[in-house]
Order: sequence, then C-alpha cells, then structure tokens
Amino acid sequence: MDSSPPEVVDADTRPEQPEPEPERRALPPGLAATLVFLASGAVLVLETASLRLVGPYVGVTLQVTSSVIGVALAAIAYGAWIGGWLADRRDPRALLAPALVLAGITTALTLPIVRYAGEVLRGGAAVGILLLTALAIFLPAALLSSITPMVVKLQLADLRRTGQVVGRLSSIGTLGAITATLGTGFVLVAALPSSAIIISLAVLLGLTGLGLGVWLHRRAGSNLPRPSRATAALAVLGLAGASFSAVAPTPCDVETAYHCASVEADPVNSTGRLLVLNSAWHSYVDLNDPAHLEFAYTQWLGAVADVVAPAGRAVDAVHLGGGGFTMPRYLTATRPGTRNEVYEIDGELVELGRRELDVRLGPELRARVGDARMLIGERPRGSADLVIGDAFGHLVVPWHLATREMAAEVRRIVRPGGIYAQNVIDHPPLRFIRAEVATVAAEFPHVALIAPPAAIAGEQGANFVIVASDRTLPLEVLRQQLATSADEPVTLLSGAALDEFVDDAMVLTDEYAPVDQLLATA
Repeated sequence: MDSSPPEVVDADTRPEQPEPEPERRALPPGLAATLVFLASGAVLVLETASLRLVGPYVGVTLQVTSSVIGVALAAIAYGAWIGGWLADRRDPRALLAPALVLAGITTALTLPIVRYAGEVLRGGAAVGILLLTALAIFLPAALLSSITPMVVKLQLADLRRTGQVVGRLSSIGTLGAITATLGTGFVLVAALPSSAIIISLAVLLGLTGLGLGVWLHRRAGSNLPRPSRATAALAVLGLAGASFSAVAPTPCDVETAYHCASVEADPVNSTGRLLVLNSAWHSYVDLNDPAHLEFAYTQWLGAVADVVAPAGRAVDAVHLGGGGFTMPRYLTATRPGTRNEVYEIDGELVELGRRELDVRLGPELRARVGDARMLIGERPRGSADLVIGDAFGHLVVPWHLATREMAAEVRRIVRPGGIYAQNVIDHPPLRFIRAEVATVAAEFPHVALIAPPAAIAGEQGANFVIVASDRTLPLEVLRQQLATSADEPVTLLSGAALDEFVDDAMVLTDEYAPVDQLLATA
C-alpha cells in the first residue's frame, strides 16, 4: 500500500481550466431584440415588394406568388443554417455589422438586377419565373436570415436560460415579420413606389450595419478588428448599387397599388392611347373618337351591345373591371343617356384614366372603387341590360370572378333578355376557356362563344368572349353584327358545336377554381 503523501501542486503551475464565456459577449437585450425584429421584418418587406418588381415581366399569377414565397422561405432556411454555422466558428460580434451592410447592398442591387434581367426573362415560363424571383430575393433574404442565429449565439451566456432566450428572440422575429407584412401591404405599397421601398430598406440596413459596427468596436475595444476599411469599401459598393438602381430602366409611368401602369401614344394615330399594365397591352382608346374600337375583342363586345340595343338607345350597363374605360366611353358615345357603372379595384387606375385617357365621370359614367365580387352584390336584382366582364390580374381572370357563384350574381342583376359578355384570355390546350364556358352555362341556359377560328381550333392563344342570356340569343343577328364590325374573321360557336368544344370541362366553383393551373401551358 502506497503511503506516500499526496502530491502538492502549486497554484501557479496547475493546468489552466477553460473559463465560461464572459457576460460582456452578450448584446444588450434591447439591441438583440431590435436586430432580430429588423432582420426578420426586412425579409418580409423585401418579399412583398419583390412580387411587385417581378410582376411587370412575368405577371402576377399564382405561380409567381408561389415562387416568391418559396424562394423567400428557401433563403430564410439557408441563411439561418449558414448564420448558425458561422456563429459557432467566429465571434458573431465581428459578423453582424458586415451581414447587415451586405444585406443593404444586395437589397439596393435588387432593382437593377430585376429590371435588366426581367427584360431577358420576360414571359410566364416556369424557369424564368423562378430565376427572376431568385435574383430578386435570395441573397439579401439569406443574409438577413443569418442575423438571428448570430444574435442567439451571443445571448446564450447561461445554458439554464436557453429556452427562454431562443423562445423570446423567435417570438420577436415573428412579430417583426408580421409587422412588416401588414405595414407593407396596408401602408407602404399604397404610399410609395416599389423602388422607393427597396432603396429605403437598403439605406436603413446599411446605416444600421455601419452604426452597429462602430458601437461594437468601441464596446469591445481591441477584441474586435477596426471595421473602417472594410465598411468603407462596402459603403462604396452600396452607393454604386444605389446609382445603378437610379438609372435602371423602369416599365412604369405610374405604379399603383395593383399595377405597373403606363400610357403610350400610338405612333400611327396621334390621338390613340394604349394603356399598358404590367407590360401587357390592356386597353386602347382614341381621345378624339370614343366610338373607335381598336382591339378585336372590343369590336366583338360592340357587336354584342348592338344586339342588346340598337345604337342610339340608352341601356343600363355594368362593367366588371375598368382598365382604360374603352367600353363605357363607347356605350356613352353611341347610346347617349346610357348609365354605366364600372367596378374597378384600382382607384389610381381610375385617376390615370381621368388624367390621360379622357375618362369623364358623371351621371352617365360612375366608377366605384372596390372588388367587383363585393360590389355586384350591392346591385339590385334585374337592374342591368348588359354586364361586361373584363377584369384581369395581368392576363388572368381573378379566380373569384370566374366561378359559378359569380355567374349566379351576374344573372341575378341582369334583366330578362339582357346579356352577360365576358372577356377571357387563354392559350392551347384551352382548358380554362372550356371550363369557364361550362361554368357560365351552369347558370345561364343560353350561351355562345366568340373567338378567332384558329383559337377555336386550338392553334393559338387569343381573347374569347362568352355571351350568355336567360333568353334565346339572336345568333344570326349577332353573326351579322360581327361580320360588319370585326376587322378579322371570327367564329360564333353555339349549340352542339359549343358542347363539343366544352366537352367534359369542369364547372368552377368557390370551393374549387384552379384558374392558374388551367391556364398553364405545360
């Protein structure tokens, strides 16, 4: 048995034990909460604004909205993952400020990137939609999403409070996202153009990052490297990004709450004006001749109006969608005393029409700003001779205006013998127009379809006009009117031929109306 005395170890020679991370490494709770709130909210501001940025090039469809949300969620996931990985390998205090400044720079660069790339990727192809939304969102959103795990790492000084710290910061981040979503949707988009929102966000992030870097360096002293050269270089890049944003081409004359709108002069007709919404031709008006109908589908609608009432006889007309107010101006010019009521969701579009398209509101033309589905419910039963459906979100009829329930509302307000004429755009394989004809026919016993022959044959995309009534349609009279008023050959489909065209297409309802999927070409 070893009875030797225990070895005495001098205190100065004992192996050095790891010390717990000092409390000073943590950020003040208020600052930590502010950074998480700002970073999470900025992602949602960017997401909402980006939907408006890409809209003029790829439309505002369900696929575009899904792509924006999906890319933003992917950026959040990868940003949080990478931010946590870096926080375990580097002092997060040295990473926070550069991440914010870089997020500001990439946010500023979103404008020129989207506007230059959008011209190349213009259209509704799935690959182009995903690529453009990724260019708009992914990098700045990923950088912003890396902030939260870095802040969490700094605040975990006491493992006994891990759940409390993580839960609190997660809650604050969620509140930031909610605040940004509501604030952007209800306030910012209505008050500022998308470019102003993006630039303001970029400046806010950049200044926050610079201020945080200076504060952290002063607080940590020599524990953190001086940020002056790096931040100066980043600031120069940020200014360059902002300058590119200023000179980047923009497709908008006016950015409304719903559209990127512009009015273009017709190079052939000095008084002709073309209304362009999200880079799509929407309406054509002649300032000196309101009876002029340029687009083929408006000529067809004019022929339908002639069937409802001969020229010179006033009618009561309801228009679902205003746009350039082509048809209300036409009816007022050809049928004095006509009472037009227009339901237009975009109030700024109404003002644009008054300023540049000679829209004159008064007893014969009343514009109500709001959703047509809501407003039509306020219209008395049997109060309209003619209802014209011409509401679009980009090139797509809003799904809730394409259902059987909506058709029932239209039938409710149409007088006996009145007509519902609905403009629809579709492309081969023509699944949506078939479904929409079936949907209208589920409520109206008499239905016909006007379209170019090649479109009926499924050879090209085109406008289609559905004509419906509760009484027998005067088809021969309508054919004669179409032959007289239409500049190009047109087919009027009815009876057995229309049934064969529709085949077994579904009836769209409020319960199930996959409009965007039916319009997909692949």
